[in-house]
Amino acid sequence: MKLLFAVLLMSASFCVSANERVHEYKLDNGLKLIVKEDHRAPVMVSQVWYKIGSSYEHGGTTGVSHALEHMMFKATDHMQAGEFSRIIAENGGTENAFTGQDYTAYFQQMASDRLPVSFKGEADRMRHLHFDDNDIMKELEVIKEERRLRTDDKPNSLLQEQFMAAAYSSSPYRLPVIGWMNDLDNLQPQDLRAWYKKWYAPNNAIVVVVGDVQPDAVYKLAQQYFGPLKAEKITPPKPQIEPSQMGERRIQVKAPAKQAYMIMGYKVPTLGTGGEPWEAYALEVLAQVLDGGSSARLEKELVRGQRLAASASADYSAYERMSSLFTMSGIASKDHTLADLEAALLKQIERLKNEPVTRAELDRVQAGIIASEVYELDSVFYQAMKIGMLEAMGFDWRLLEEHLQHIKQVTPQQVQAVAKKYLTHDRLTVAVLDPQPIDPTKPRRQSNVSVPNY
Repeated sequence: MKLLFAVLLMSASFCVSANERVHEYKLDNGLKLIVKEDHRAPVMVSQVWYKIGSSYEHGGTTGVSHALEHMMFKATDHMQAGEFSRIIAENGGTENAFTGQDYTAYFQQMASDRLPVSFKGEADRMRHLHFDDNDIMKELEVIKEERRLRTDDKPNSLLQEQFMAAAYSSSPYRLPVIGWMNDLDNLQPQDLRAWYKKWYAPNNAIVVVVGDVQPDAVYKLAQQYFGPLKAEKITPPKPQIEPSQMGERRIQVKAPAKQAYMIMGYKVPTLGTGGEPWEAYALEVLAQVLDGGSSARLEKELVRGQRLAASASADYSAYERMSSLFTMSGIASKDHTLADLEAALLKQIERLKNEPVTRAELDRVQAGIIASEVYELDSVFYQAMKIGMLEAMGFDWRLLEEHLQHIKQVTPQQVQAVAKKYLTHDRLTVAVLDPQPIDPTKPRRQSNVSVPNY
């Protein structure tokens, strides 16, 4: 309890001071700028978040958001292909990008006095990207190879993709971020041009800067580089609400693999998508009861105790743009089957419904969540990333300041209540990987295409 008290004090003092160091601005063209001061070292991270990802895509164009991410490293009005990356490296920085279901983000980590270098390049490619047809078609081949290497040839990734497609009927969360292969085969240069023009605009972007910076000076730089860019008319996508599930779903995926693997997922709300606000926090705590370190139930009881599982995990995020999934996954130990593991996981769920977690267990879980978030504050990158993710998904960054307080308020009865309400068979989808023999004579795929680590 002394550790818990110390961690709670640390988190409370941080929330007060952090809120005072966050500054929010809005440019005339609609661009949102959020600056957080952290003067512990002369470094900064600059991130540009676009409110566009795979969940905005529609039939026939899956993968276009990720493909556009690749193209953003090509030529612009003022830079040659790859030049921005070279400039960042020459200034002692690192940079990269990533695409998710609800956003695409680009970032640079550099000495704080190099922020103008970051802003200049990001502003240039925000509205002035060049689209050469040959470059696009070549990059699409790179992406298709990336898909083969990271999904088609990895049975667990393949199962995850098929699981998402089976769990959702209407929600665009069913779409793979990298896109279906047939859609990649048929993407055309005009698809990427139209996507870029529609979504890559200052009024659809959030710029987040965290580090050893002065907020007003950052705002002036943003006005200088991003201010002249023209806004675009943004039409939000039509809502694609997932219909109520009417019974358990189950799929089997056969693929060459060494081990059987399974994923189970229950339809659950997130913050802002239904239910009481406290329910999302209770589901987060519930996930940590099952999978919050070596003392959590799955590791302690199924892996080390009964030795039913070689591995077992649970996962849930309260922050998603649309309703999401509470998932569990695992690999059975060599002396047990996936059926044994599934039965054991379901038994854990029934236990949560029938028995409130103990106060001591809840204290441990809450302390673990709080400690994890406090330790993440050592990284300016993760401070910026949390702000950017929330804003890109339509949340207010101030939820970060409230999050730990909500976690501390979760009770054993609330954990039990969300288990009873949401972790039911009618909301469940189960996906099982049925391992097929691996052909030893089949040569391992050798790629002659460089796959970037975006």
